[in-house]
Amino acid sequence: MSQKLPTFREYINDELKDKEFKKLYDEEGRNLEIGFKIARLRSKLGFTQKQLAEKIKTSQTVISRLESGNYWQCSLRTLGKIALATNTHLDINFRN
Repeated sequence: MSQKLPTFREYINDELKDKEFKKLYDEEGRNLEIGFKIARLRSKLGFTQKQLAEKIKTSQTVISRLESGNYWQCSLRTLGKIALATNTHLDINFRN
């Protein structure tokens, strides 16, 4: 008799019991959230990745990496440039 495989959500919930896994999972979630916000803003304004890159004097590849959550090269300066280029306000919060 075959054993029922857990759903992805069940698997993740089980893995989240491990403190190190949860720490890494939460960190990746923050990375993806920032990238999603950049992509959503860019899309809302009708910019392509290349157009946004040109506005902040970087490459389309950098914008793509930021939007995919690989923002290891993203600095507050880069986020500030995005805010200026899109005429938005950068708001950084620390919450519990």
